[in-house]
Amino acid sequence: MINLKGTLGKQANTEDQVLRDILSANVKKYRSRRKLSQFSLAASADLSTNFIADIEAGNTWVSPSTLMKLAKALEIEVYELLKPEKTGASWDFRGEESRVKALTDQFSAELTGILKDSVEKAIEHVRKEYEQ
Repeated sequence: MINLKGTLGKQANTEDQVLRDILSANVKKYRSRRKLSQFSLAASADLSTNFIADIEAGNTWVSPSTLMKLAKALEIEVYELLKPEKTGASWDFRGEESRVKALTDQFSAELTGILKDSVEKAIEHVRKEYEQ
């Protein structure tokens, strides 16, 4: 299993840094487009300003739930945070397809778990309300 929290420190390999760089650039880009300060984005996403600064500096990775918070606060879809910029520079993912797929699969599994938990809690709440 891939541990997305804490495994991407100073000794991160190249593909991990590429993904952090993509996330960093996209958070900055969408925050700038919405004319938000780091403080405003942090407040909207229920995160700390220091954490936003670390994300934008490419110094940290985030959990799927944090990606969802950021996307919601920036009013974009989650995938847009991980989408490489298509400019004159191109990202070369040759040889890294398996790592990107593994990360995508991990995100998918974790997001499914988050959604499943939310639905189960909602059902339980409705069941309790109905029984009263």
